[in-house]
Amino acid sequence: MKDNKNLLEIKDLSIHYITDDGTVRAVEEMNLEIGVGETLGLVGETGAGKTTTALGIMNLVPNPPGKIIGGEIVFEGEDLVKKSQSELRKIRGNKISMIFQDPMTSLNPVMTVGDQIAEVVKLHQNVNAAEATERAMEMLEKVGIPGTRHKDFPHQFSGGMRQRVVIAIALACNPTLLIADEPTTALDVTIQAQVLDLMRNLKHEFNTSMIMITHDLGVVAEVCDKVAIMYAGNVIEYTDVKRLYTSPKHPYTIGLFGSIPDIESDESRLKPIKGLMPDPTNIPSGCPFHPRCPKAMDICSQRKPKNTEVEPGHFVKCLLFENTEK
Repeated sequence: MKDNKNLLEIKDLSIHYITDDGTVRAVEEMNLEIGVGETLGLVGETGAGKTTTALGIMNLVPNPPGKIIGGEIVFEGEDLVKKSQSELRKIRGNKISMIFQDPMTSLNPVMTVGDQIAEVVKLHQNVNAAEATERAMEMLEKVGIPGTRHKDFPHQFSGGMRQRVVIAIALACNPTLLIADEPTTALDVTIQAQVLDLMRNLKHEFNTSMIMITHDLGVVAEVCDKVAIMYAGNVIEYTDVKRLYTSPKHPYTIGLFGSIPDIESDESRLKPIKGLMPDPTNIPSGCPFHPRCPKAMDICSQRKPKNTEVEPGHFVKCLLFENTEK
């Protein structure tokens, strides 16, 4: 790893779903880095490739039809793509954990929540059943649920409390990398704030690196250190949070900010991005955003943009900035 500072490096990663209707290019030549203790926000519309990226890191892309076509996922200096399933099972839930999108379907309805947390602990740590149960109660306390409720079943908890249980399962073995796939989508605003606050505190307590998958730029501002904006399987802008919010470069990123209401400006209407995400089996030629882009040039439909570093640590895939460099 570069200077041993990066916990995870994704290099030229491509993931496709090969179906009867055509090939879905879910992730295309992705490059990302996450440092120890850092939080990366992965932002984009539905269908941008965010969840597929997470499943790729976990090596859980459903096959068939999904397949990692090329690239590397270097975690703690080792390429996860080249590891066997038995080696990956020792990493999943132990060093890399994932909080899935819907807490209502993530838990087993016929097992107590304590047993579900203890199961992960017994699988990855050399402990007996009593010690695993004790660890489960301890984790429930950490996420704000009384440990005595470890014998309760998922249906006895509210949506927000189920999400806390899912977080407890993910953090039970003190993972070095936590992937959170839209962890607050199904929750009301008050509970969202509590869950985000909880995740932020636990992240600092365990010094865990985190990938936060979301379409909410407010969540990104509150939780993340770096941001990757995704569109049609491509990371089109990648930088730190402050720079993205003060100086967005890509027309798509600017469009996302234009779609958010601003209490300080006197605007009668928002400015949504025109059009829809492209059909994933029929991505436009050249830059995939060019049919919707207000600054599109003729060349945008002919040539794919390269990853251009417009300033130190700020990368953009846009021909506007390639031309500027020239």
